[in-house]
Amino acid sequence: MADEQTINGSESADWLALRDAAYVGRLMPLLRLAVKLYFRSDVQGLERIPEGGALLVSNHSGGLVPMDVPVVAVAVYDHFSAERPFYVLAHDGLLMAGGKYVLGRAGFLPASRESAIAALRAGATTIVFPGGDYDVFRPTKDANRVDFGGRKGYVRTALDAGVPIVPVVSIGGQEQYLFLSRGEWLARLLRLDKLLRLKIAPIIVGIPFGLTSGYVPNLPLPAKIVTRVLEPICVEEEFGPNPDIDIDEVDRAIRTRMQAALDELARERRFPVIG
Repeated sequence: MADEQTINGSESADWLALRDAAYVGRLMPLLRLAVKLYFRSDVQGLERIPEGGALLVSNHSGGLVPMDVPVVAVAVYDHFSAERPFYVLAHDGLLMAGGKYVLGRAGFLPASRESAIAALRAGATTIVFPGGDYDVFRPTKDANRVDFGGRKGYVRTALDAGVPIVPVVSIGGQEQYLFLSRGEWLARLLRLDKLLRLKIAPIIVGIPFGLTSGYVPNLPLPAKIVTRVLEPICVEEEFGPNPDIDIDEVDRAIRTRMQAALDELARERRFPVIG
């Protein structure tokens, strides 16, 4: 997982306990309005998510407004109800200060292996976006490409937790803006990697500010977001016993299946934004 923190078991338990099902229920009407009306979300294959702990692994889209998170959250809530624990592994920058209690109550966890394993062993459905900011700011020309930037920690996390990996792919989120570049060169020039732990300084075109940094809050276009849940992968059954599994092979196989599914969604898509 990207930018992993190290937290202990007690901290993991504290994070898990923050999730408030009643609070999640109060958030859902507002999120549902956004994802169903503005982004016209369509989530397919939710019945493939198995009972008990499962690690959902998804591509990430939308720049500063990654709507794939609420799209999946609303769909899981509507399909299984708030009583089924659902957690999102998030960059620690989102969870600093008050973010811990605002987002933590909604089921966000630090993107550490410890917190992920704790959630999965507790039987929770947990989603991770291995590509993180590298994926979410990918150029428009690569909009329909699954690219985790070489991050494979999710495989070891699933193995150590003893849960299946459930691949998820989404299309449409990268049509909210025109992404010109991740701006890795600009981040180095501005020393953002040293000052803010940011390795990219994305360059986008959006409304109303035009050509800007990807960190400027432009209004996202109302792109239709279509998400597909794929068949679960029991890693040890398919690739051999842990710890002898070739992590590179597993990661490559998972991304290949995800890319095939994303290519299929791309062929079914008629027009950008409209869907």
